[in-house]
Amino acid sequence: MAKEKTTISDFAVAPRRPKVSQDRPAQEVGLPEEQSSSSLAAATPAETEEIAAARIAPATETERRERVTKRALEQENSRNRLRDLKRARERESKHFVNVPLDYDTKKRLERAAYENDLKMTVIMKAAIDQYLRDNGY
Repeated sequence: MAKEKTTISDFAVAPRRPKVSQDRPAQEVGLPEEQSSSSLAAATPAETEEIAAARIAPATETERRERVTKRALEQENSRNRLRDLKRARERESKHFVNVPLDYDTKKRLERAAYENDLKMTVIMKAAIDQYLRDNGY
């Protein structure tokens, strides 16, 4: 079997959409109400680009600075909250205690953990806490 050659004409290509047309309403294009399609029809492509640039860019330098400052403060607050969370997690670091248990006690602990759907460490923490509270510590 011989391979067929594929050419670019074998693929369908969609036509390009016009930037702004007269038959599309201004709301669909995303332009303000005052600038209807009739006023844009008289405008040149350069003027329509200026209108779009004016909508994207801030009107004044002070507005741009305010937005940049606000965004920087929000990012700084986020960084501070993340740092504080990490510090709090470090403060709650675990302090391990190794406890040698005999075989029967360990099996009872495993069974209690399984039947109550808890971890063995949770049971041991509760038992130690209860003991310390009962003895005034």
